[in-house]
Amino acid sequence: MSHQQNRHLTSVSDSVTPDRPQGSSFQGGESFFRCILASMEAIYLSRNPTAKSILELVHSVDNEHICYDHFAFRTFGVNGHGIDSMAGLFLDFGYVQREELRFPAKKLKAFWFSPPKVQSSDGGAGVNGPLPRIFISELLVDELSPQAQEIIRRYTAQSNNGNKHASLASCLGSLTWEKPSYAEFLQLASESEYAAWTLVNGYALNHLTVSTHRLKSHLRSIKNLNQFIEENGYKLNSEGGILKVSPDGLLLQSSTVADSVAFHFADGIESSVPCSYIEFAERLILPQYKNLLEKEVKEFHRRDGFEVGNADKIFESTSSDQLTRRSA
Repeated sequence: MSHQQNRHLTSVSDSVTPDRPQGSSFQGGESFFRCILASMEAIYLSRNPTAKSILELVHSVDNEHICYDHFAFRTFGVNGHGIDSMAGLFLDFGYVQREELRFPAKKLKAFWFSPPKVQSSDGGAGVNGPLPRIFISELLVDELSPQAQEIIRRYTAQSNNGNKHASLASCLGSLTWEKPSYAEFLQLASESEYAAWTLVNGYALNHLTVSTHRLKSHLRSIKNLNQFIEENGYKLNSEGGILKVSPDGLLLQSSTVADSVAFHFADGIESSVPCSYIEFAERLILPQYKNLLEKEVKEFHRRDGFEVGNADKIFESTSSDQLTRRSA
């Protein structure tokens, strides 16, 4: 069965929250899968000093055990290089596709994937802790100008079967196509900053997200964490306000502004391009579970899923407006 077929068969809505956790069982070797996540994380931390420093800073407070809420990836929705190319890995290990999110102004769509059940990860942290949700977006290339489409189609076609090795590319921090020219990068950036980012970063981890409510100190409140981060000199994404709140008030998110990295383009030009960022998410307890004792609260008692309004603003963490603000 193809991943595309499997995706439709396993897609379920999270609009109704069960009284007990649901989801598939883990499939395959768990230690191997965690090694894959660790490789993606290692590349991410090697390229994004802000994320590395903030994780170390948070860990230094009461020797915090940091758990991840989700990993996020960006893709081109053309030539087989879209969501499916990255989702296959996670579906193979038991993840389940959930809701679709649409971002018409950005010409994007996304799916999120819930993790499978594992024996126990309560004592672990990072990639050895609770398995993260996965958020994969894709650019709707057909909606771009003919000129932008031509650039993206040419590079993804050049990649040939590279889309079959998306997770490997993410682990290696390598593009599956050849480096682009600076002129092409600028042309895409003028129309879609998401497109330009993906052209130079490929399947690299776009961001990972700290699960703030799983922290033990006062930083488990995202408002306290945001203040702590800013007091230590880091800029947070200000699009729509520092704190992004879902309409139901139960999903609270914030993020840093992306780091920049020097990129050597095919035409010999070296220029700074946006890399990745780190996000923070606090999932509040659902109303029907508000009377539970704190020690009784599990992750499935909290708000699940994602919110278009929040995610739309989080995407701006790699925008030129936010990067300019960071350097000001």
